[in-house]
Amino acid sequence: MTNVFAFDAKQFDTAQFESVFFAPARAFAALSIDVTEKLVNAQLDATKAYADTGLTQLRSLVEVKDAAGLKSYLEGQQAVAKELTERLKDNAGKAVALQQEFVQESQKLTEGSVKQAQEGLQQATETATKAVKQAAPKAK
Repeated sequence: MTNVFAFDAKQFDTAQFESVFFAPARAFAALSIDVTEKLVNAQLDATKAYADTGLTQLRSLVEVKDAAGLKSYLEGQQAVAKELTERLKDNAGKAVALQQEFVQESQKLTEGSVKQAQEGLQQATETATKAVKQAAPKAK
């Protein structure tokens, strides 16, 4: 009597399992890490720029000594606000571009994985069909 729960590990194709499951997962993880790194660096750059601008403005405010200086400082705030608005718009554009890149690369990885899985399934079907055809005459 044969044990139906016996598992022969030698018959298990680890290369196929690697190519179908682990390689795509690693590629997606690497892509996620790359995009995350770019996003974090962009955020750090933006944070530094905002902090520098804020500190510069504080230094300018500390140097105000009279009404004319205050007027000059307040007029300069419009230029600073415009600069910060432009910087914010640019940073948002960078974030959107990174997200679009991630989506496009994810789609490429998914399409490649699906194609590879279809090819593997086709090969497995062909192999199973051949095995059935070979076993059928022997079963009689």
